[in-house]
Amino acid sequence: MSNLIKLVVFLACAASVIFAGCSKPPKYPSLAITHVSVIDATGTAAQADMTVVIVDHKIAGVSKSASADVPRNAKALDGTGKFLIPGLVDAHLHLTGAGEPNGSREFFVPLLLANGITTVRDMGGYLESLIPLRRDIRQGKRLGPQILFAGPYLDGSPPSFQPSIVVNNAVEASEDVHTLVQQGVDFIKVQSILSRDAYFAIAQAARREHITFVGHVPDRVTAAEATDAGQKSIEHLTGVLRGCSGDEPRLMREQFASGPKNATAQSSHAREIGWERELLQSYSDKQCAALIAKFASNHTWQTPTLVLLRNDAYPTPQSDASVTDILKFVPRSIAEKWKQGRGTQDKFATPAEFELREKLLTLSMYVVGQMETSGVGILAGTDSAAPDIVPGFALHEELALLVQAGLTPMQTLQTATKNPAEFLEKSKTEGTIEAGKEADLLLLDANPLEDIHNTRKIRALIVRGQLLDRATLDGMLASAVKFAAAN
Repeated sequence: MSNLIKLVVFLACAASVIFAGCSKPPKYPSLAITHVSVIDATGTAAQADMTVVIVDHKIAGVSKSASADVPRNAKALDGTGKFLIPGLVDAHLHLTGAGEPNGSREFFVPLLLANGITTVRDMGGYLESLIPLRRDIRQGKRLGPQILFAGPYLDGSPPSFQPSIVVNNAVEASEDVHTLVQQGVDFIKVQSILSRDAYFAIAQAARREHITFVGHVPDRVTAAEATDAGQKSIEHLTGVLRGCSGDEPRLMREQFASGPKNATAQSSHAREIGWERELLQSYSDKQCAALIAKFASNHTWQTPTLVLLRNDAYPTPQSDASVTDILKFVPRSIAEKWKQGRGTQDKFATPAEFELREKLLTLSMYVVGQMETSGVGILAGTDSAAPDIVPGFALHEELALLVQAGLTPMQTLQTATKNPAEFLEKSKTEGTIEAGKEADLLLLDANPLEDIHNTRKIRALIVRGQLLDRATLDGMLASAVKFAAAN
């Protein structure tokens, strides 16, 4: 048994959440959270002095505490002074993100729970690991978030990441999409290196198979073309700033123009920075407004992953401070890879380049704010475990950045609760605190509508009706720190 697996088994046993041999989700005692302020994520203000009754894994009732109908055998949890919100969703991460089938999923599943995350959208990973992990969680053999996944990426050659399936033409697109559907994926993930022909063939195959496709806007496709092709979500704002340029055709030509044959690493880097500077300088409010209107009309969602842009795509020296305190939860071997990668990325960086990165991040955040104002659906995602994106903790950073981008605290909270349920077509059973819905709930010590940073002040987590108190969550974190120090 690997050290990673040993950690998860230890954490699971410590929380009494291993149910070996179960064939269906276990039933838990009824629970009544009394005298709590409920923020149901529908858009309604906090409702004071409420009682929420949970029977098995469902919300049985939400009512004023004075009139609540509480089952006799229900365990009571006093919520006086506390705030109850739906469990959080990270709509973009990679559970096998360490680069091999078992990868980082073993160290960061406990970190997700400890940070109040009850559902995740895995945006590319190894099915041989994800399928049994999801099955064990569904059967109650281990505790974890609800998982929806894409399996391997569909990409061009050479692919950007593994696991990938290289798609060159319409025949391969049809076969590969069909195979993934047969394997039980929830959606198809497209990547950046795809050719135009392969991309549009995947879009056609996805329509034929009645499955959504999401992901990057490939480099050779415009964001406007992607939304018109039916791509349901765009990740990391790929193609969006270029689509907001007043001269996108020229930028695309320059992006694929061959550099000098005798180019050095430093000159190639300088050429890339020059292109980014033109991207910034050619920004057009008019062009961007038209693109955003198209997204809204076509119901194309956005997962901006601002925390990834800040920490990895456009990092500055200030970005490092945001992760220093929580690197203790990351295995040393992985943290060291992140450090080496940052060193390579910043090898030729100058103060002027750091200033450019800051401006690109600021513009990206401005565009996200404009999207929210224009009715484009926003999903909170992190791209954990990309470099310096610590699982679980990164989602709270993303929420804070979304508020900085101009979303209200309620709109921001909905990007990690109500919006993902709507996107996943699960609004009838998830996403808000209402009778009949799944009991995925997060109890906070302070009001997140007053300060979104209060989503970090977690008192307890309820996962499909299972109560994890603060002591249990602290135990998970302490064990994770110990494991990370040894690995």
